[in-house]
Amino acid sequence: MRLGSIILFVAFCSFTAYYVYEPIPDRIEERWKLMLTNSFFRTLSHLADLCESAGLKDYMDVMYVITLLEKIVPVSDEHVKVTEEKFDGVEVVLYQPKRQGGDAGLRRAVIYLHGGGWCLGSSRMSPYDLLARKIVTELDAVVLSVEYRLAPAHHFPVPYEDVHRVVKYFLQKGVLAQYSVDPGRVAVSGDSAGGNLAAAVSQQLQKESGQQIKLRAQALLYPVLQALDLKTPSYQQNKDMPILPRTLMVRFWSEYFTSNKALFRAMMANSHNSPESSRLLKFVNWSAFLPEAYHKEYNYSAPAVAQGTEGEAAGTDGPSQSFADPRASPLLVPDADLHSLPKAYILTCEYDVLRDDGIMYATRLRAAGVEVTHQHYDTGFHGALMFTVWPTDFLIARRMTDNYVKWLKDNL
Repeated sequence: MRLGSIILFVAFCSFTAYYVYEPIPDRIEERWKLMLTNSFFRTLSHLADLCESAGLKDYMDVMYVITLLEKIVPVSDEHVKVTEEKFDGVEVVLYQPKRQGGDAGLRRAVIYLHGGGWCLGSSRMSPYDLLARKIVTELDAVVLSVEYRLAPAHHFPVPYEDVHRVVKYFLQKGVLAQYSVDPGRVAVSGDSAGGNLAAAVSQQLQKESGQQIKLRAQALLYPVLQALDLKTPSYQQNKDMPILPRTLMVRFWSEYFTSNKALFRAMMANSHNSPESSRLLKFVNWSAFLPEAYHKEYNYSAPAVAQGTEGEAAGTDGPSQSFADPRASPLLVPDADLHSLPKAYILTCEYDVLRDDGIMYATRLRAAGVEVTHQHYDTGFHGALMFTVWPTDFLIARRMTDNYVKWLKDNL
């Protein structure tokens, strides 16, 4: 009996070690902590696949558990006043310093857009709450965290339109004055899908002739910026990396546009481009915009173009029109639309499928004359900056946060 218990215990430990272990590059810090963290994400993903296959629940509905586990009720503390409001019908969480401002009484402001692949995440998650408070206290700034509506309940362009409405509303003289914000010191920022929305709204505002108050800066943290080529070197190199494997990123993209699984299958094969969208592939040609060091052993091959009508191209009802839209894929804007954009901070991570999106955008912005600070983390992985809460707190997250806040302090 005792021997049997020992055998069962050893078998259980062996199975657990086998399940948790992943071939994570040695350069990544705190590898075992990342393996343990990612085992939870993988388990949830397997459960989501199972529930969807059985017709019990949609994949993203199950994955939303990640959001619920981190969700809090933001409350004021001795340094920060927190209120929940609606700006032009969109929910926002507003963080303001309690102490008085400087000589002029006007403060900086950061409009922050959370990540989560447009399907998950919330401004009310504890990592975003902590980040907002840090920005408020260290910059004496107002932080506006936007609770935009999520896919798949609200496909593109709804999340973008929510963000656009909030930014337009906030950038009114009367509204800025109400919160003691300097009209010349407002930035938009976001991580992952939030970085996508931040880049897109920055571009669109610059083109709107009636927009009197402009953004001073944009800070994009490992942003996702294009849906045309999902086999860049970073998508290939990092296809099985923790937190955001290629399969999950492709699923986020497809769910952003449609609930029709045909698009997911086409995007997985990188054969989702229509004749219309293929004309924009020149803007995401990584052989032209990616420094040689990031090409690695990969050779450029233009994505296949599906023939047929817009709807037939990807087996869906016309989403190819959407992923060719710069509001969804900011990397697709022509060079002429880049030169007037605000200064940019772009954070990228080596072990991230989205690495090349950020690097290509930094290359194109610089070529257009935009002031760019590109901070690349050789040991970084996707989502790292948000891992600041125990037990999934990582040292690299602290460094990323400190460098990001310092850039805001120096450039806003």
